Amino acid sequence: MAVMTESKREEFLAGVHVGVISIARPDGPPLAVPVWYHYEPGGDVLVQTAPESLKFRLAEAAGEFTLVVQDENPPYRYVSVSGPVVAVDHETPWSEIEALAHRYLDGDAATDFLKTVEGATIATFRMRPRRWYSTDYSISG
Repeated sequence: MAVMTESKREEFLAGVHVGVISIARPDGPPLAVPVWYHYEPGGDVLVQTAPESLKFRLAEAAGEFTLVVQDENPPYRYVSVSGPVVAVDHETPWSEIEALAHRYLDGDAATDFLKTVEGATIATFRMRPRRWYSTDYSISG
């Protein structure tokens, strides 16, 4: 097992994985829930959510979050990335909502999902990666 190189961890994070976001809360343990996200190497991590959601309220208050993604199939790999929220788009453009849906769902499933959020306000958090942790069990050393 070995820590991934910078390029490998960024490439892995850019892949399609359901992430688990973890956000501090003042009255108990961190909130940790699965999310869809978008990342391009060298860029920010983007997470979309409803502005009335607990995720939104906590991330806005905390000003930072952690995202963990993993490959559940051997050889196991994971990337954990944390950083500050550097921007909040309170009304995400529909094209970005569509793009994220199509990243995670195929054809009809994406269309069906988009019907459920049509007309809803969706916010996007942009997190700047600052701290990285990663492991790839296929690498020796």
